[in-house]
Amino acid sequence: MKLKVYFYILAILLLLVFGFTLYENLDAPSWKTLALEGLILGTVVYLVIFYRKTVRPLQTISNGMDLLREQDFSSKLREVGQYEADRVVAIFNRMMAQLKNERLQLREQNEFLDLLITASPMGVIVLNYDHQITDLNPAAVRLLDVKNADGVRGKTISEIKESVPIDLSEIPMHETRSIGLSNGTVYKCSLESFVDRGFPRPFYLIESLTEEVRRAEKKAYEKVIRMISHEVNNTTAGITSTLDTVIEGLEPVPEAEDMRQAMQICVERCYGMSRFITNFADVVKIPKAERELIDLNRLITNLIRFMEVMCTHKNIRLTFKPDEHLPPVLLDTSLFDQVILNIIKNAVESIEENGEIIITTEAQSKKLVIADNGKGISREVEKKIFNPFFSSKPQGQGIGLLFIREVLAQHDVQYSLRTYPDNWTRFIIRFD
Repeated sequence: MKLKVYFYILAILLLLVFGFTLYENLDAPSWKTLALEGLILGTVVYLVIFYRKTVRPLQTISNGMDLLREQDFSSKLREVGQYEADRVVAIFNRMMAQLKNERLQLREQNEFLDLLITASPMGVIVLNYDHQITDLNPAAVRLLDVKNADGVRGKTISEIKESVPIDLSEIPMHETRSIGLSNGTVYKCSLESFVDRGFPRPFYLIESLTEEVRRAEKKAYEKVIRMISHEVNNTTAGITSTLDTVIEGLEPVPEAEDMRQAMQICVERCYGMSRFITNFADVVKIPKAERELIDLNRLITNLIRFMEVMCTHKNIRLTFKPDEHLPPVLLDTSLFDQVILNIIKNAVESIEENGEIIITTEAQSKKLVIADNGKGISREVEKKIFNPFFSSKPQGQGIGLLFIREVLAQHDVQYSLRTYPDNWTRFIIRFD
């Protein structure tokens, strides 16, 4: 029960007592009656003053507590004309003004952080205490390649790892790892936490390192290739020249036929080593792409005629399904010819014999898909497939996919190479 109610009860009881006393003394002398009336009037005046000085200020402070509970920091209390109460009112009003300013600043900071996270190129994924996804910014939606953020909210990272390209489930708390994808991109992924309501709350940061890593890789392997190419070519040139001279000098000597054959094998081995190094050097010397609008369907049709002989020889069916509505795309014809030939060649080597390669173009999504039903690519190999000079073949040099990567990077296109659940391996190139 509020203090105001207690005051009303007390006032009524006092007035009843005084009224009953006055009623009992109506026959008393007039002076006594006047005294009782004066006492009742004085009591009423005192109650009014007491209400204004005590009950009303307390009621005002109680109203202020209600405002504070409802977090209405924009309202203020009015002074009541009582010194002690007005001091409390003044302190309360200052507190409310400070809370209002702090709340406004906090809201502005939160809005600023929201805008910053939304605009950030770094992916941010926030989890709840049960490690379920509660929020993710547009960059994270793009990097995870999900159509709708609501589709992954409420799920754990382990539950979505099979449907997204970046597997974050193996990252321990407070650690950072580099994750490579089937399209040659590299991401720096971290799992950290912040304190929310007294408890640690985890979140992921995803940062693209692709361009930085590629520039560093290219700078390193170009320097190594140039140095090795220079030394090997100079050395092999001297050796082959000397061996050719000795072979010519031994021609009149029939007994030296075996020696001449051994020397000829050494010469051929030197030329093979030179060609081996030249293959690496050619990657460094890829010319800059000179792009122009090209009919991709016509380009692929011409290349298929060139590749059909090799496919037919291995009983591989090569099929092209063009989308006639595909608009012209900006390409360097000579470089892109080599890209498609390398992709088809890799598909043929993956199938070996008795298989199928299907090439399709799609106008709506502006993409080229080269699919084969060969041996496929494991998830572990997917992460390394575009690394410089990596090859899953025993005698492979890893040059073909490196060449493809460098050319496609010059064309500013998105691409991926992976084996899907239907056991078809697809090389997908998306043109913006």
